[in-house]
Amino acid sequence: MPETQRKILIIKLAALGDFVQALGPFAAIARHHQDDHLTLLTTDPYVEMARATGMFDQVLSDSKPRGLAFGQWLALRRTLRSGGYARVYDLQTSDRSSFYRRLFWPSPSPEWSGIARGCSHPHDNPGRDLMHTIERQAEQLQVAGIETVSDAMADLSGLDAPVVRFAVPDKFALLVVGGAAHRPEKRWPIERYAELAKRLLGCDLTPVLIGGPAETEAMDLITADCPQALNLCGQTSLLEIAGLARLARLSVGNDSGPMHLIVGLGCPSVVLYSHASDPRLCGQRGPKVSYIRKPDLADVGVDEVMEALELA
Repeated sequence: MPETQRKILIIKLAALGDFVQALGPFAAIARHHQDDHLTLLTTDPYVEMARATGMFDQVLSDSKPRGLAFGQWLALRRTLRSGGYARVYDLQTSDRSSFYRRLFWPSPSPEWSGIARGCSHPHDNPGRDLMHTIERQAEQLQVAGIETVSDAMADLSGLDAPVVRFAVPDKFALLVVGGAAHRPEKRWPIERYAELAKRLLGCDLTPVLIGGPAETEAMDLITADCPQALNLCGQTSLLEIAGLARLARLSVGNDSGPMHLIVGLGCPSVVLYSHASDPRLCGQRGPKVSYIRKPDLADVGVDEVMEALELA
């Protein structure tokens, strides 16, 4: 590393939707520090995606030590202190990531952009929690001297992977039927997805179902009612989801992490919201996205979704 090159650390640990919405800020930091050495500290599920962006010189995985796991805490402290970082951009801005600033003690802390007490570039807007994630991060970086932040993902060609092994047809629609297991109120009833799958078939679009193992039962119910649907439950990596999103004609899903990735890559999409989350604060960003929000998702009909997809 050249002697004049500074070492910069970015912290972004989770979750998928938040990671996707940090891609614009990542790019802005990379442009601002184009002559410096850039390291990302993230967690295992996002290491491959982070490397695929090509924006980082190094990607580190955080084990997120808990409680009295002294060995893990010491290992993390050694990693941080040995990095020689001149500046840290904490885009996680959680109690955990703010605590990491203390791990540099007794050495002086690097310059720090975030909300940690005593940091050099604090984002201290009292209304920050009422801002959309994209605008909040942009304002945080402006405080640190980075003026231009884009949430665009269209130029991120590295977020892709071959999907030939799935044998998807030429015309297909992605259905993202799952969501956080502990937030069932964020899920559209599975029988509505089954009905939507059949309606999409009538429009010459093969439904392609994606989700994790937790969605096995729900996705099996859909394919039992609509056998022509392609069930990829538990089979897709994040980069393969990106590859599918680039080919799909459209997508429909609950407010979930994969929908942030699909929407951000430009797939025309409808995202379904209940009272449990607010698109004004965390909505998926992309060139072709619309939201349907009702207090109870059971009140959202298939006709309404078809109309939003301009297929009615």
